[in-house]
Amino acid sequence: MCLHTKNRPKRGVPSHGLLKCSSSQLSADTDRAHRAAGRRREAKTLVGTIDALDTCERLTRRQKGLAYIATSAICLEFLDYFLIGFIVTFVSTSWQLTFGQSSVILLSSGLGAVVGAVFFGRLADRIGRRPVFLTTITVFTAATAAMAFTPEDASLGWVYLAVLRVVVGFGAGGLYVVDLPMVQEFMPTSKRGRVTGYVTAAVPLGFLVGSLMVWLLSDLIGWRGILLLTGASGLLLLLARFTVPESPRFLLRRRRFEDARKAVGWALQVDPASLPLASSDDDSEHAVDDPAGSSVRELLAYPRSLLLSTVTNLGAQTGVYGIALWAPTLLVMTLGIDPAQAGLYMVFVTMGALAGRLFLSHLSESRGRRFTGALAAFSAAGLVILAAVAGDAYIGGVAVFLVVMIAVYFFAEGGFAVVGPYSAEVWPSRLRATGMGFAYGAGGLGKVVGPLGLGLIVGSDNLVKPDAPTTDLLPAFAYFAVWYLLCGCAFLLLGFETRGKNLETLDAEIEARKRNRSGRDSMSAIRG
Repeated sequence: MCLHTKNRPKRGVPSHGLLKCSSSQLSADTDRAHRAAGRRREAKTLVGTIDALDTCERLTRRQKGLAYIATSAICLEFLDYFLIGFIVTFVSTSWQLTFGQSSVILLSSGLGAVVGAVFFGRLADRIGRRPVFLTTITVFTAATAAMAFTPEDASLGWVYLAVLRVVVGFGAGGLYVVDLPMVQEFMPTSKRGRVTGYVTAAVPLGFLVGSLMVWLLSDLIGWRGILLLTGASGLLLLLARFTVPESPRFLLRRRRFEDARKAVGWALQVDPASLPLASSDDDSEHAVDDPAGSSVRELLAYPRSLLLSTVTNLGAQTGVYGIALWAPTLLVMTLGIDPAQAGLYMVFVTMGALAGRLFLSHLSESRGRRFTGALAAFSAAGLVILAAVAGDAYIGGVAVFLVVMIAVYFFAEGGFAVVGPYSAEVWPSRLRATGMGFAYGAGGLGKVVGPLGLGLIVGSDNLVKPDAPTTDLLPAFAYFAVWYLLCGCAFLLLGFETRGKNLETLDAEIEARKRNRSGRDSMSAIRG
């Protein structure tokens, strides 16, 4: 049969039927074309809607409130990390815990955090920030409060605590990786880095609040009462989080334009009707998310973002957790002071960490993330070596080791004000929480890699919490320095600047880089 005869009307079929069908099809096509044209005209207002958020010069009360809510939640998370060490110390004698049992209780939350970061990060990109924003604090709060009802029976109590610590870590890991993207997506471009950096300053605050709670309340209400108080604080935070709407950027990617306008209006405290109603162009390749498309496997399509975020997290976390493991003991041994005085000195060291987070948050906005991250990591590496060399030297009656340790925490701990937010910015919006969750979870392996490497270096039989070296600190501190150097090199060699660019611009640049790489791979395959 000739090709041109295939569409002829068959014998017995009236030709006007075909014309009627064609006319209906033409009408439908015309309607779709008009709707698409209308959406293309309205697409210009998408930028206007987000620009209202991106270009506001001063934060509104609600934007500040969101930052405070996220800060309080992260403070609560690290307060809990501090409290579990106190609880294990309190019950270890009466329960006659073995070292292995104590280690399981202490390390189980880290395992839960790795899984929670990956799981909740992916979930936040699939179903939305807000549901996960609420779920993570609920899981964390319920498990923390449940620990107050730990059985007195030692054989059951340590297992009960260990299981609940996994659940606590599961919620806490997700809390961190959804709170930062949530805050970022409500903040103006000019303040995004600074505000999210300030949010991470809650980590040393959590340790300080935990120290005060143990000091002031342990004799009054005991460790069970402290856990119930922590759970009650989490419940108040949950109620506060209910007031926060879904991220407008997530809503735009799901074509929920009216809801996105309401979310922007909520943040800016203006009538949503005064804002343009955003729309999305059907021809835009990345206008709409596939709800099932935010998978961990898809991260492999962005190798630079994957390596950058993972290596910076792993390097920073391994170094910080390794030093934190030894810091109080080293102060006692190096300076010849008692544990109580070492505890007081640790307050100053922690204040150095808080100051570092605030300063580096500001610097990341004025000088850029890449520069600030590299500066923090390389400075930490050099100062760690200096701390090992300083030993028990004094200058003008001031212990050099203490001063250098404060400086180490300023850059090493303070560097997380860049590492955390930057790990979210280097991913496209549809994978932001997934990518950050994977990187943060992978970085959590530093809690294991750090002590394990230290144990091998100092020849300790205890690879979970190796004894601090009693003579030469240099080999062990050089081990820390290598991890910081790795983190700094990742910022320097793999990093790309995100300062001053709104999230939509970053999305376009990241996707363009992916397409260019795919094009080069295709050309190489053709030549091959």
